[in-house]
Parts: sequence; C-alpha cells; structure tokens
Amino acid sequence: MKKDKGTPITRRNFLTTSGSAIAGTLLSSPAKSMFYIKSGSQKKRVALVGTGIRGITYFGKTIADNYNDIVEFVGLCDINPGRLQYAKEYIGVNCPVFTDFDEMMKTVPMDLLMVTTVDSTHDEFIIKGLDHGVDVVTEKPMTTDEIKCRNIVEAQRKSDNKIIMAFNYRYGQLFTELKKILNQNKVGRITSVDFNWYLNVYHGASYFRRWHGIRAKSGTLLLHKSAHHFDLLNWFINSDPVEVHAYGELEHYGKNNEFRGNNCRDCPHIERCKFYWDMTKNERYMKLYAANEKYDGYIRDNCLWREEIDIFDKMAVQIKYANNLQVAYSLTAYSPFEGFRLAFNGMDGRIETWEGIPWREEEKEDQSQIYNKEMDQSHVEKTSNYHEIVVNRNFTDYERIKLPYIRRGHWGADKIMQDKILRAIDTDKALHHAANVRDGAMAILIGVAARKSIDEGRVVKISELTDIQPRTKVHE
Repeated sequence: MKKDKGTPITRRNFLTTSGSAIAGTLLSSPAKSMFYIKSGSQKKRVALVGTGIRGITYFGKTIADNYNDIVEFVGLCDINPGRLQYAKEYIGVNCPVFTDFDEMMKTVPMDLLMVTTVDSTHDEFIIKGLDHGVDVVTEKPMTTDEIKCRNIVEAQRKSDNKIIMAFNYRYGQLFTELKKILNQNKVGRITSVDFNWYLNVYHGASYFRRWHGIRAKSGTLLLHKSAHHFDLLNWFINSDPVEVHAYGELEHYGKNNEFRGNNCRDCPHIERCKFYWDMTKNERYMKLYAANEKYDGYIRDNCLWREEIDIFDKMAVQIKYANNLQVAYSLTAYSPFEGFRLAFNGMDGRIETWEGIPWREEEKEDQSQIYNKEMDQSHVEKTSNYHEIVVNRNFTDYERIKLPYIRRGHWGADKIMQDKILRAIDTDKALHHAANVRDGAMAILIGVAARKSIDEGRVVKISELTDIQPRTKVHE
C-alpha cells in the first residue's frame, strides 16, 4: 500500500483554486445525511482497510455479528498478510483479502469503506475511497497535519459521496446529557471551559509501546487521543476554534529512563520495570500481532523507554473560540487513575462533571482493567456507581443529576453510533450527533495548532492552517 502522492496541493494553490468554492458550498451548507441502509433493501457492501485491534473488533466482528442482516463484508485490506488471515477468521467473514489497497478498490464493488489504519495514512484511503465513488467511515483523527486535511476537504468538495467521522464520544450517555443541559441554557452564556483528561499508567503507557509513540504515524496524542476531546469541545460549545497556545513535553516515557529493552517478552529488566506488560497472556494479541511480526516488523509490546519515541506525555492547551469562549485543556499520560474533569463556566453559574476520580467513586476500580471496559461492547451498567452532573447557579442552590453508570462501549456510545450509521436509527436531531468532514477538520486543526505552538513557542491561529471560514455559531 504505497502512497501515490500525485501532484501535491500546496496552501497557495489550494486557497486560490478552491477556497471560495468550499466557502460557498460544502463547508457552509448543512451536513450531508449519514450513510445508512433502509429496511428491506439489498445488503450494503462494506470493505475494511486496517486490521489492527480496533478494525477487527468494533469495525469488524461487531458489525459482522450485529448487522449481518443488512451488511455484507466484501473485502479486507492490510499490509500484513498474517493479520489479514487472522482478521478474516476472527471477524467470521468469507470475503477476499488484499495487501494492495488499489487492487481491492479496482476489483471489489462496494458501498462503504471503513478506514482503521495508522492515523498518518487515513488521508490516502479516505481520498481514494471518495474517488472510487463510495462513502467512507474513518476513525479519529481524520488525519495528522494541515496539508492532508486540506486534501481531504478538497476531495470531499468534489465528491457526491460522504465522509463520516467516527466520533463516538458524542453519542455517549453522559456527554449527550451534558449537551442537552447546555442547550437548555441553565447557567446562561458559557464563557469558559475547564477540561482535564487523565490516562492512567496502564492505558497511557500503552500508547508509548505502540506505533502511536512515533509522531510521524500518530501526529502525537494531541491528534490521536485529543481529537476525541477537541471534537467534544467543538460540539458542546457550538462555535469554531480560532486561536491556540500550548505547552507540551516528553518527560516520563521514552528516553526518560535509565534502562530499556527490545520488547517486554524478552526484556532483561522485567523484575525492575513497573511497566512490564505480559502480552503472552492475551491470546488474541498473540495471534493478531506476535504471530505476524515477521511480515512487517511491528512489535505490539515494544519498550516504552525506547529512544525513538518523540511524542508528548503531558500537554496543556489554551483555545479561543469565535464566540469569545476560552478553553483550558490538559492531557496527562501517566496518571495513577483514569478519568477526567469537565466544567462549563457561565454568566449565571457552572456545570461540572467528572469520572474516575477515586475518592468520588462508591466502588473502587481496577485501574489495569478500565480501558478494557471502555472498549467492551456488552454495555453492562454498574448499580453501585453512577455518573453525576452538577448544575451550580449563582445566588441559589445546586442541582445534582445522576445517570446510570455505563462505561463499556465508550459510555454506551459505540452501539448508538453504529445504529445511526448502519440502521438510520436517529437520535435527537437538535443534538447534531452525526459528525462530517468539517467536524473532523476542526477537531484535528486544534491538535495541529497545539503541536505547532509547542514546537515553535507561539500562538497559532487556525486561519494559518485552513481556508475554512470560522463560524461564531456552527448550528443555528
């Protein structure tokens, strides 16, 4: 799957040839409807590129098991033939497999392409999918830099097909309830937001073992992880970011350790390394990754102290929006617990919520299992815990809103989003759950601006990165 770069689209010719057209059509018009399958119609043909763990589970087996009445897998693609064969068996489908993406697109008729590859390659498959006349669902982040973002936006402008962003967090029960409360204007005009996200030493460390630890592949966690958070902010605030200032460092993982090994399986420092991870206990990972290292050299249990790691493990970002709202955001990748704090400060009060703060929880969580529960699709509710939102109003009392505790499947969001995409089971239209190419662009552009701000030590304006015109209010 070598990338065909073709003629590069520079900022100059992009702005000259397409800026006014985009401003007047795609990016100022209502979002295109989501891809969906009408009841009783012929099955839609779906192909998947990228057979890593997210691809074979959420976009693979979950769809094959739960949507086989309306969806037919017609192709799987990956650069690793061993992972491809395991993916086919694990998903439980009988379709051709390809190590050459272009061959798959030329030989397999399809209606929908699902992109779950390494982040830095999303643009290639999104654009080629649109060029072949199919709708595209892509995992976050949409892409990893402003040039690729412009190319995607330009491809979408020329296409009659759709890019659907898999921003599943929007659909989660807790975040949906927050959006409803914000729409009710309970604390007046929102003026600022405080958002702190904590990755624990199990989940956070995992990014530094994997390809995500290399900036050229993930764009840093400001893209791979924070794209979720930036999209939530954009969705909650209902305005466009215009200016970003950030700080970031790599001070815990990577070269910041006195010893390192090749990978956890054959490391001589097992007894002294608190971050040792025994992948051999995970049968699925051993079959998907370890058994297929010989094909592409990808090591799933790589050493998180290796010196090639060049992403940040702590980040602090200030964002200013077109409506003059300001955000203080941070991400830490070596916290003792997994969770977040989120608060909206309004002219008449404050709305806040949190998750995973140990001393606020009724039931103690096993930190090593929290991420696995998030990815689990079984949607089990916990009766002893609950999600809580507190609405504090100036000069009066506060209101506590308790919600059933759902953590699996990203707060129950995964199934809701898949139902929306594949079955057209609609959510409240006033909430604007569905995310399109513009949403994908605005989320990653905050991350790109933050990365550039850290690298160059300055404030970065979103207008430096894109020709998309900022809106004070995205949805009227």
